[in-house]
Amino acid sequence: MATCAPGTVTLTSLPDAISEGLAVVFCGINPGMRAVATGHHFEGNGNRFWRALHLAGFTPELMRAENDRDLLAHRCGLTTAVGRPTARADQLSPHEFLESTSALLKKIELYRPTYIAFLGKAAYAAISGQRHVLWGRQNAMFGGSKVWVLPNPSGLNRSFSLDDLVGAYRELYLAIG
Repeated sequence: MATCAPGTVTLTSLPDAISEGLAVVFCGINPGMRAVATGHHFEGNGNRFWRALHLAGFTPELMRAENDRDLLAHRCGLTTAVGRPTARADQLSPHEFLESTSALLKKIELYRPTYIAFLGKAAYAAISGQRHVLWGRQNAMFGGSKVWVLPNPSGLNRSFSLDDLVGAYRELYLAIG
């Protein structure tokens, strides 16, 4: 955190919602500006993460971003591949993904979720060095956890409808059992 003026604190990154014993840690590419401003993951009217998560079966009710830490009770956690906030993920350089890999790897090794689910191909492709990444379960492990790649739920990603997102997230939900 960085202090702007006496008594005023501004977040410069987004705190993880992570603990031991999780079935999955959802790994976003990086935090958006609104998420960092509020201190909550997947904040914003256009982001479909919370809706897709609920409709896929991960939560019994539709959660709101301000309750993101409550996701831990459902054996799910939240982190990002890169900590630097941007308005759009395409503002990150490949170098930033590589610089962030070590910290992400240590975090996953420490908490040992069953799965790490990368939200979007960009982060996993950069971290793994693979040029062509398929959706779904990957053959590789990351920090001792199984890897799954899901479509990014950002409102900027309109390549996937909400139904498409729900279907992809449900596959992971069913794999977790």
